[in-house]
Amino acid sequence: MMTGRAAGIFPGERHLNGTQTTGREFKNLSQPEFDIRQTDNVGIPVRDGVVLMADLFQPDTEGRFPALLSFSPYPRQIQNVGAPLGFIEAGATDFFVPRGYAQVIANARGTCGSGGAWTFLDQQERDDLYDLIEWIAAQPWCDGNVGMLGVSYFGMAQLAAAVTRPPHLKAIAPLLTTDDLYEAVWHNGLLNSGFISAWLPAVGVLSQRPDDFWRSWRIDAARDLLHIPAVHARLQHLNGERIVTVLKDVIHAPYPEQPFGELWRAMAVEHPMRDAFWDARNTRPLLGTLDIPVYLGADWDNVPLHLPSTFTAWEALKGNPNVRMAMLQPGGFSWPWEALHYEVLAWYDHWLKGQDTGVMDGPPIRYQMPGTEGWREAADWPPEEASLTAFTLRSDGVMGTEEDGPGQRSYLYVPAGSGEPNNANPHVLPDRLIWETAPFEAPVEFAGNIALTLEARITGLDTGWIAVLYDVPPDGEPEAITAGWLRASLSAVDPARSRPGAPVLDCSQPNPVGPGKLTVYRIPMVPNARHLVPGHALRLIIASTDETDKSPTVLGFTHSVVREASHNTILNRSKLWLPWLPRAIPFQSNPPA
Repeated sequence: MMTGRAAGIFPGERHLNGTQTTGREFKNLSQPEFDIRQTDNVGIPVRDGVVLMADLFQPDTEGRFPALLSFSPYPRQIQNVGAPLGFIEAGATDFFVPRGYAQVIANARGTCGSGGAWTFLDQQERDDLYDLIEWIAAQPWCDGNVGMLGVSYFGMAQLAAAVTRPPHLKAIAPLLTTDDLYEAVWHNGLLNSGFISAWLPAVGVLSQRPDDFWRSWRIDAARDLLHIPAVHARLQHLNGERIVTVLKDVIHAPYPEQPFGELWRAMAVEHPMRDAFWDARNTRPLLGTLDIPVYLGADWDNVPLHLPSTFTAWEALKGNPNVRMAMLQPGGFSWPWEALHYEVLAWYDHWLKGQDTGVMDGPPIRYQMPGTEGWREAADWPPEEASLTAFTLRSDGVMGTEEDGPGQRSYLYVPAGSGEPNNANPHVLPDRLIWETAPFEAPVEFAGNIALTLEARITGLDTGWIAVLYDVPPDGEPEAITAGWLRASLSAVDPARSRPGAPVLDCSQPNPVGPGKLTVYRIPMVPNARHLVPGHALRLIIASTDETDKSPTVLGFTHSVVREASHNTILNRSKLWLPWLPRAIPFQSNPPA
């Protein structure tokens, strides 16, 4: 039995880090009443006879309670340790269980003692999730109402489970989720290698550690240290997924080739374009069938991983009346995940316990506008009042609403290993291009879809386009807002799925561009929002690599470069399309076709 303080935000409780609500006034929330009964290493059989391992946490009393399933390939044994790493994201057990929920933290097959081989969110994993949910619902300690809990992979597992439609899954809250795995691994043809090549081997290493490694005095000591209030408070703004990108430099232990090496090779080498491998891991086409309540959410700086899918999932779920979405300030989610726990509690109290908490009151979207305080509401995304406005990439380096005469700018991309002489002279051309607006004289805002239209020529057979938009203060360092990526040879747009300001690229077959050919590239930037006070400016950097010092990047995520030297020229008819809000400077432009 686990005893001690329940987690929360009130005196006497272990204090939770992060924003806890979207500003709604909740009522009838479950209160902490119970100690926690913990049962380790529960074996759960699934339909093919494989046994998955789980840890069970229950209110320490007789009775039946709704249950929350947390599922991932990460060590279930350390989900309550409190370390600031993007593997600890199942949620605070000591918050939910004392308030009358059972929590089951289960390991995917082939990880941390579960039988079988890990297959990474394909139909096999979906079937396992279905079986886990139905097994939980049938237990004498469960009242038959099941939800799911956790962010990132745990959130992706929620969508994977929901599309199989298990009868006892009554609601989900997939915060920081991804609905299309291809878009997380390949950013429009550029491999998100800084993440996937660190994260996947780390999963392989961690998942092979024996149970007694995790249930040792060393881990207990780490838990005690990390739960000291002063230490815990210092983790408030640490981004665990950013930390994951450096794992390749610190984890050198071997991992099994099957399945971890094989999965990396399949994703990073053998399937660079959309095909059946990715289709099997894409829940987006199935989200329209969901009729259970879904609560989406992300923070604005999770640009390279989960933020894009928050909006595509919202769009796919348009026919479901019980969908809500919350957007937090940059850094709003930190690790271990503890943010929005009261919001999620209100969600599950409403849908699993039948308590009117107020979570369904008001418009379905609540978001924080970076650069301002408080919360805003919206009925849809993008906000109806946003209008796409064109900023021209002028030949003088200015990004503005007025065009200049015919012109162009060029940069030279020469990757390492391209045959350049060791004693080559410095290049006359820069290795990237920068455009910047004049400092704004009045407050301005944008929120919604963002797109970049480049009219460009390349001399290589292929190249990468990497574009990052920055907020530039009068003093201090620029802050990355959002980014867009594209491999030139995969630039075909899918007109059936594209919307104004939100081009969707096909990425299922090459679209040769040819050296010297004038080509229009539609580069989707990840949707975002920002309030800029007077004196701030916007800066756009375009390059072909983000692996060098001072390269344009968001959260330090980097991509495998296209190993093709190229002289890239961008015409000044190119434009950045921003979703300007009415309080912004008064001009309008037609959206890109």
